This record gives sequence, C-alpha cells and structure tokens, in this order.
Amino acid sequence: MNTLTLGSLFDGIGVFPLAAFRCGIVPLWASEIEAAPISITRRHFPDMAHLGDITKLDGGAIPPVHVLTFGSPCQNLSQIGNRTGLAGTKSSLFFHAIRIIHEMREATNDLYPVITIWENVMGAFSSNDRMDFRAVLSAFVGSEVPMPPTGRWAAAGMVRGGCPDLSWRLLDAQHWARPRLARRQRVFLVADFGGRRAAEILFKPRPMLPLPAPCGAGGLSAPAGDRGPFLDPGGRVPVTRPFQGFRMRGAAKDGAHAHFQNSFGLPTDPFPTLLAGGVSPFAFWYEDDPAGGCVRFPTELECERLMGLPEGWTKYGADGGEIRPAQRYKALGNAIALPCAEYIMAGIVEALA
Repeated sequence: MNTLTLGSLFDGIGVFPLAAFRCGIVPLWASEIEAAPISITRRHFPDMAHLGDITKLDGGAIPPVHVLTFGSPCQNLSQIGNRTGLAGTKSSLFFHAIRIIHEMREATNDLYPVITIWENVMGAFSSNDRMDFRAVLSAFVGSEVPMPPTGRWAAAGMVRGGCPDLSWRLLDAQHWARPRLARRQRVFLVADFGGRRAAEILFKPRPMLPLPAPCGAGGLSAPAGDRGPFLDPGGRVPVTRPFQGFRMRGAAKDGAHAHFQNSFGLPTDPFPTLLAGGVSPFAFWYEDDPAGGCVRFPTELECERLMGLPEGWTKYGADGGEIRPAQRYKALGNAIALPCAEYIMAGIVEALA
C-alpha cells in the first residue's frame, strides 16, 4: 500500500497526528476551532492543512484519507459533565463526524476512509441510561445494535458481521508507559471499513514506542528518543504523590491520623486525570528532607510528561509566541495520552501493510 494518510477531526493539540507521524502515517489535515490548539499544532505540523469548523465541512469535498480520527466533545457524556449525552449541544457534534465519514466514502466509491478511530470518556458507556453508546455503535454500522444481555457495556467488545467491523476498548493511560502517566480512562473505538481487522488493531499485543524526546527549536520532536523524568530534582531524589483531597477530608472528619497522613499519597496512587477545567495538586518532598515538603500543582511541562507528550509540546504557537498557561492547561486537559494513540496507530500500520 502507498503511504498512509490521516485526517483529524476535533483535533485539539494534534496528538493523533503526532502518533500517526511517529508510526509513519502522514497527517494531511485537521479540523479544530480553538485558536491556541490550532497555533500549537501549526508549529509542529506546518504542512498539515487546517479545515476549520466541522459543521461546515463536506466530507466529499475534502482530501480523502486512509485513517480518520475524532475525539468528539465529551462535556455532555462525562461523569463530571451535565450528562445530557449525545443530545447535548457539544457531544451531539459526534454526528457531524459520522456524516463526514459517509460523505467521504460516497465520494470515493467506498474506498476512504479505510479505518476510523473514535475516542471519548468512560462516561460514554453509562450516559443516557447506557443508550448513548448504543447510539454510537448504531451510527457507525447504520443499523440498530442490541443492548448486551447484562444491560451494561463491557470495557471491551466487538460488533461483527457488517461494515464497518467494530471493536472498542477502555484504555487507561497510566498503564501504557514508564515512567507512569496520569490516570486517564478513555474509550477507543476502531471501525474497519475495508475488512475485519478492528480486533487485531485494538487487542493484539505489540511493542510500544519509547516516550518522545523534548521538542526541538523547529517544534516537532524526533520520531523516537528519551526524555526527562516527571520532575527535575537537580541531583536530589524527589518523592511525588497525588494529593487525595477526598481522603483527607474523610480522615479529618473521623479523626483518623494514619489515614490523614495517607492523604498525601501512597506509592500505588496514580496521578489523577488531567481536566480541562482544573489541575489536581500533588504532594512533593525530597527523600532527604521529608519535613520540607509541600502540596503544589503540576507545571505545564509536568502535565505534558503525564500525558506522554514531548516536553514543550504546548509551550509555543506557530508564531513563536508563548501560549498562556491557562490555555496550555485547558488544551492538555482536553487531549489524549500519546502512548494509547500510538499503540492503535502501530496496529493500523501493521494491519494495512
């Protein structure tokens, strides 16, 4: 097959294009409406076209691609959102992506896209009395998909026998890289319009790429390389633990001294999910000075590391100007973890080779 190409709807800061690039897939275009993420992505992918508002796109008129990705807005599906589901103002944009897929396939005699990837929050399994995920599956296959006999959606599954061939899987980013990333549970759905390879792409074990090197002067990091630790201790040994506010409040209420101390984090506690609307604090101290510790918030650089992204990925825009911290935190909170996206992209390259 010729060089594989990718288009990214709801692109954000270009994590799907980055994963594609590191696996040898060429990112052709992206659709995004927020200025800061667009500027960040333009810096790293100056040759990638930006098509603008998804509601104004005609899938039959834009360049066809082998792989089409979309992490449609999660605000109405998230367990911390308003739970209006796919009927919500933001999350209903999912159906524009489905429209674009159908338009592109009709315009190319069902040749493109070959593979599509949908990503969203774990709350998609349960919103609207679990009917929203059923609507997602039905929208892809163009017919009604029955509910499981249990009445609940499993963390992994398949819909076979039609076109496209579907598989989905809940991936938690904290388990997909070393050093450990932030906890980030996301549903990834792979739809194969050209065969029955979705399960192979999403479930087959394969080696992971090393975490990327820091961004260079030109923006994009090298295809592979090492990077710094979560914190730069300057030669001293740092100890970091996710701060457990709920645990502390409960321990304080009950007068439980040991549990109160544990609220500063246990070695087994994962770093909490990065949110677009706020950043969770963590406890930090040096091994040789536990009494000198503090509770603080992660920096933007540390948030990039917790998502498996190259250091400095969100620091500058296309014009070389620095992106404001609030915009960086928001963009990172809306992003996907790079190792999870790379695992799927590697599977696509393997399946379509």
